[in-house]
Amino acid sequence: MDYKVRKTDTTTEVLLSGRLTFTDHEQFRSVMALFDEPVKGQKFVFDLAGLEFVDSSGLGMFLIARDTAERNDCQLVLRGAHNQVRRILDIAKFGTIFNIED
Repeated sequence: MDYKVRKTDTTTEVLLSGRLTFTDHEQFRSVMALFDEPVKGQKFVFDLAGLEFVDSSGLGMFLIARDTAERNDCQLVLRGAHNQVRRILDIAKFGTIFNIED
């Protein structure tokens, strides 16, 4: 997994690319560091347009991010998933617990 971060006053956008699997757990912790000093009501967006594959561990990482965002009164959005990544989000029924945007 590779990622880039774009920030504004109200939004932190994390652009993910490649594959998100168990082996990326340590690197994902770097992404989670962005949640350390959140502003109440801030919006965090995971842009998944560049993500080619996600496994069950990757889904678990999104759940950790969601729980962290909720604890900090922040909004978390998954955006731009397509192909295999969108299918796996649909199969896991992530639309019932995440705000998913096209």
